[in-house]
Amino acid sequence: MSITIEARTTIYSGWTTLSLAHVRLDDNTRIDRVIEDHGDAATVLAYDPERRCALLVHQFRAPAFYRAGVEGVVEAIAGKVEGETAQSCARREALEEAGVELHDLQHVADAWTSPGFTTERFSLFLAEYRAADRRTQGGGADGEQENITVLELPLATLKTRMMSGQIDDLKTLALVQALVLKRPELFVDAP
Repeated sequence: MSITIEARTTIYSGWTTLSLAHVRLDDNTRIDRVIEDHGDAATVLAYDPERRCALLVHQFRAPAFYRAGVEGVVEAIAGKVEGETAQSCARREALEEAGVELHDLQHVADAWTSPGFTTERFSLFLAEYRAADRRTQGGGADGEQENITVLELPLATLKTRMMSGQIDDLKTLALVQALVLKRPELFVDAP
């Protein structure tokens, strides 16, 4: 016998879809699981190897505020893939959120964000940029009330935050770790 979803009931449909799935396991046990489905996403850590800094964004996240009173999260540029490739999404989000035009993206991984609950899979990228690639101040897409603040942080600071457990966004943590592993020469002066 194999695992099957015998039925799925939509609980909510809007920006995301919540469903209750009735699952039959391979041992014939029946379980119910909630599934959140809003599609895939892309994230990119844009870094300047000459100035040894990276672009991140700070924005309000209602779930983080609800759970922990956190008024904003510092994170890598990210967004929902909307009828485009993950690479195109990362470039679009970089321009909207941080005002930077990215060219060559280095694929790091495609990873489930929280496979116990959501179908979302993030495509993670690293991308070099230079000061000349800045096109606007960023801040987010018009009409989306993202209220994004763009931060340009030294790579040494990011490594220190990573090593001390101060990066609380998982996609950002993974991308900083990837950059440290792929480009260690950028962190020679970092503690």
